[in-house]
Amino acid sequence: MLSQYLYISTAPSLTRDDVAAILDSSARNNPARGITGLLLYNGRNFLQLLEGEGAELDALMKRIGQDRRHTGVSLLNKTAVSERACPQWAMKRVIIADSVSDRRKQLDADLPNDLEPTVRQMVLNFAVLN
Repeated sequence: MLSQYLYISTAPSLTRDDVAAILDSSARNNPARGITGLLLYNGRNFLQLLEGEGAELDALMKRIGQDRRHTGVSLLNKTAVSERACPQWAMKRVIIADSVSDRRKQLDADLPNDLEPTVRQMVLNFAVLN
């Protein structure tokens, strides 16, 4: 069954290179596992949307929970979906604008149109965290 997970975590000490390495690893590993999604990092927190088969996502969430680069992994939403919102993204990094006032607008424009409204709102709310 196709599922979609949304989680948040804290990782205040990562560099841009650390985040780039995470994205490179995701882009390399996710296609073989049938996982797609997006990743946001605001310099302190991750918000990640993952899509794929439930068993693959459960295994990935277990690995994420054991990853020492971040703490406080909290699953915000876990739902079955009929189709992917991010079918072409092995793992897309969505850049968050430096200006807090511009973040929601820019993020809203970058998010997939097919994202469920409640999930979209949770992602947009992430934009104002510092």
